[in-house]
Amino acid sequence: MIIERTKLKDCLIIKPRIFKDDRGSFMETFRLNILEEVLEQEINFVQDNQSTSYYGSIRGLHFQIGEKSQAKLVRVVKGEVLDVVVDLRPDSPTFKQKFSYLLNDENNHQLFVPKGCAHGFSCLSEEVIFAYKCDTYYDKNAERGIYFADKDLNIDWQIPEKDRIISEKDASNPSLSEFLEEI
Repeated sequence: MIIERTKLKDCLIIKPRIFKDDRGSFMETFRLNILEEVLEQEINFVQDNQSTSYYGSIRGLHFQIGEKSQAKLVRVVKGEVLDVVVDLRPDSPTFKQKFSYLLNDENNHQLFVPKGCAHGFSCLSEEVIFAYKCDTYYDKNAERGIYFADKDLNIDWQIPEKDRIISEKDASNPSLSEFLEEI
């Protein structure tokens, strides 16, 4: 595995080595000791999730707060997404900054999203199967979101407005500044 740092503190791109032959391919998708060595902290993933989405879907920006805050290791099993991370950690040198990256079933890259960051993605292919590990169990009471089209974040989701599919819940999330006023 090759691990690269992004512009956001502790947000990592993980590039697996892919071995191909006449039978197909093989790759190691997760190796705890290497991830912990790079992060210089212990990681204990406790929950795996998977979603299916269709072109134009935008999911996010999601996160959990307090003791239920989650670190995530995300990847695309099928299709392509624009993956977006926003740093919501007031003590971080990259507070309120965003990072986006293309994840797909060709590059098989993964993104490590640290605790305290909002996460979302837009579906750029006809169908997407998206999988991720979390280091804390989902807790509805700790769940929060930031409005995906927040003007201050100015995220280019690479989906024309007319093609966007947004859940009612995501469409009603507060702006970043509204969320920060609450904390």
